[in-house]
Amino acid sequence: MTSIAKLYTRIRLSGRASFKDLCRIAEAFGFVLKRTSGSHHIFQHPDVPGNLNLQPSGKNAKPYQIRQLLDMIDSNGLDMIKP
Repeated sequence: MTSIAKLYTRIRLSGRASFKDLCRIAEAFGFVLKRTSGSHHIFQHPDVPGNLNLQPSGKNAKPYQIRQLLDMIDSNGLDMIKP
């Protein structure tokens, strides 16, 4: 199991992540950072309609945004492209 896969498993089990780690997971599942606007990082995925907005809360990711990313991964059947 690669470090990114371990990180994904830890985030899925705990529901908590640093902002940097959540961005790494988003990119590992094929999301691309399109732009930043202030503290908002806007990601897009070619197979998922809409955008994923992530913003830090200090050094951590906001819990509802973690759930939002995990729900997008599950509901669209996304696979990790960067192990």
